[in-house]
Amino acid sequence: MANEGMQDKRVFERFSARIPVRFLNTGSNEEGFCKTQDISAKGLGLETAQLLPVNSTLELWLEIPDKGEPLYTRGSVAWSKSTGINEYRAGVNLEKADLMGLSRVLRTVHFR
Repeated sequence: MANEGMQDKRVFERFSARIPVRFLNTGSNEEGFCKTQDISAKGLGLETAQLLPVNSTLELWLEIPDKGEPLYTRGSVAWSKSTGINEYRAGVNLEKADLMGLSRVLRTVHFR
């Protein structure tokens, strides 16, 4: 496990989930599309084609495949790193825990 010396302070379990996301960086008004890698009630792991600056605030719309409206949430980028050419990972802390939103996600995710 990377960062074995660091203690994981997460309260909510993260679940692997590949969900399309549209986002808006509220500081730069830059819009983009990405996918989640994992999700919890209080955070998202994102895979993006652009570097998201740490501490930037994002508005996010998750396209949950349940035929409902996109799930809207807000959060701030906790960390961001390059994983290749035009490939990045970012961790987003959500402003508030959304247990109902997480419930929508978990009903549609297929666990392996």
